[in-house]
Amino acid sequence: MDTFNLKYFELCYDPLPFPVEVFDDNGFVVFINKAFSKKWGYSINELQGYSYATDKELHKREVVKKISAVRKQQKSITIQNYIDTRLLGSDKAIPFLKTTIIPLNVDDKTFIVFFHEDQTDVILAEEEVRKARDSSKEADRLKSTFLNVLSHELRTPLNIILGYSTIIKENLKDKINNEDKVYLDNLYTGSERLFKSITQMLEFAQIEAGNYKLNLETLNLIHIIKNCLEPFKIKAAEKKLDFTLKITNENIYVEVDQQSLETVINNLTDNSIKFTRQGYIEFEVEVFNERELAVCKLKDTGVGISPEYLDHIYRPFSQEELDIGRNFEGNGLGLAIAKRYIEKMGGSLIVDSIKGVGSTFTFTLPLAKSVKKGKTKITSEKSNGVSKILMLDDSGDSYPLIKAFLKDNFEVKLLPSQDFNSDLFKEQIFSAIIFDVAINYWNRGLEIVRNVRKEKDNKIPIVILSSEFLQEKIQQFRKAGANEFLVKPFAKGELVSMISKIALH
Repeated sequence: MDTFNLKYFELCYDPLPFPVEVFDDNGFVVFINKAFSKKWGYSINELQGYSYATDKELHKREVVKKISAVRKQQKSITIQNYIDTRLLGSDKAIPFLKTTIIPLNVDDKTFIVFFHEDQTDVILAEEEVRKARDSSKEADRLKSTFLNVLSHELRTPLNIILGYSTIIKENLKDKINNEDKVYLDNLYTGSERLFKSITQMLEFAQIEAGNYKLNLETLNLIHIIKNCLEPFKIKAAEKKLDFTLKITNENIYVEVDQQSLETVINNLTDNSIKFTRQGYIEFEVEVFNERELAVCKLKDTGVGISPEYLDHIYRPFSQEELDIGRNFEGNGLGLAIAKRYIEKMGGSLIVDSIKGVGSTFTFTLPLAKSVKKGKTKITSEKSNGVSKILMLDDSGDSYPLIKAFLKDNFEVKLLPSQDFNSDLFKEQIFSAIIFDVAINYWNRGLEIVRNVRKEKDNKIPIVILSSEFLQEKIQQFRKAGANEFLVKPFAKGELVSMISKIALH
């Protein structure tokens, strides 16, 4: 290369802080700048005789083809993650380069210039971010798996304990002395308290883990409220509290997630009864059409909340009396869960309270923009006057309990899910299907529900029992055709009420 061109390249490229190399028209390297020599320790003499045109690695990576296009089209290109193949097999670190290749014409000669920008730090940082993101996803997956397994291992045995405690209490209430009644009541009360605590802790964990997804539907608000309040009327009567429901319109439709709304109503009402020693509890429902809101107010004459504590009531595990010897039991999660559910459904939850006088909790819900008419009502049939229920249960653990819960009104037939086929409906008439879906057999459970719904005009109600609470799973079963979803552990009254509602109407 002549002296003029060398001086030209030195003048143009030596001041640059990044590596530059120049190739002649035959692909041989003719110049490297000081930054190139400093970074990789090469001199121009060491590189003499090197040509990109004969570099097999560059041919494999189709770089030579791209350089030919630069020469022909006289347009520059940029190659991401370019690797200097001369470093392969050496003990030198191989950087990741962003290399811009440009054509250069000097004195009727064509040169190809490589401008190298070291991207190693950026790429390594991106790799660390990717690893951190993958680790975070894995941690979330493990957390979800842990919650699912924990949910199953706690809910399933607790369902048996609570269920059989109910049956024993009912069967022996007139056959045992007062002392034994106290023991039995304590067993039942302790089981129920444990049930509430575990349910709320698992619900809150699912919310905080981001696993809770809403399934918004247009539903009749009054129907949901009435169904939820029925068991609380009994509890209120036991404490000699007046319990009233004030409504002016039976047809208020809202856009909500049914299970979330039921949890809100249950948590708020349970608190009102728990913290009210005497007086009344009033549940009122109004509609503000101009704001397109349904407004629900739950008023009680309970212990009330001090002004200092009002700002803290929605904090997890929070109660005004935090010592273990406090007057009222509970884990302090009920209001935290209720507020999160209401806000997820587009509503709000506020409280107005005076210590020693009582509290009013008010929550709003968006009215449904439209109500679908003409929805087919699910009907069922009886055979010889006895309503038959088909129970699908692979383990058989739930069957004796379900049979005992429903024995007064239904005949329950057990069948392993793998033995299910649609011909059963030709042989017998069932009023409903109760399906206890094992945690490891979700897909099979979904397939069975879909197969039932494939049968023409088969509108038999399907109730799914499960120890898992994931909203995603609940939504999958609802879309497949399931009517109701009952999470273990559940009370006898809850199951009887649900089955009676869908199977006897």
